Amino acid sequence: MNKLLIMVFTALLFSCNNNAQVNSKQQDVINAEPVEVAMKNGKAKAYFASGCFWCVEAVYESVKGVEESTSGYAGGHTKNPTYESSNTGRTGHAEAVEVIYNPEIVSFETLVDVYFASQNPTQVNGQGPDTGSQYRSIIFYQNQEQKNIIMEKKNALEKELGKPVAAEVYPFQKFWIAEDYHQDYERLHPDNPYIQNVSIPRLNRFKRKMPEVLKANH
Repeated sequence: MNKLLIMVFTALLFSCNNNAQVNSKQQDVINAEPVEVAMKNGKAKAYFASGCFWCVEAVYESVKGVEESTSGYAGGHTKNPTYESSNTGRTGHAEAVEVIYNPEIVSFETLVDVYFASQNPTQVNGQGPDTGSQYRSIIFYQNQEQKNIIMEKKNALEKELGKPVAAEVYPFQKFWIAEDYHQDYERLHPDNPYIQNVSIPRLNRFKRKMPEVLKANH
């Protein structure tokens, strides 16, 4: 009986830790109306969180039609998050990327396919060795059409896997650009042990899954 109580208590403890980001302020973010980002010079923007932003930035920059991918923070309830503050897990933010793309070359729908193909979709609060609410998976929508696309693909993937897909679906509010030293990290630091052992293998797994969407030089 004591063992059972300990197991229940442990499960509750981990459950609380996994949902630590959901307080009243965070719930307001989840329930907010989405903010739609206007197109500029024929380019649109989309926002994704999927573990370490170094990895995700490199994945999206390999895709045809993507002009640039920027590392930053999104999904939280605090202003001006930093790498240090987001790592506490108390800001509500996740490491995220802003993807600037040409919708005449690549659709939002394809970007969502890239998102799911480039991660472990069932891992909760993290990707690979990076764990915590700041590394959780979130897809951000800017309007009902985008939300419908996301939910359709998420539901189809859950049916295919027979397991829940961990990605949360949030209305986009604001993207906070990360510190300069995080930008283009994989490209600028190819010999970094994390890049060698985590980022590059993750990128290569994605490339094998979706070779048809890759830029010619990738």
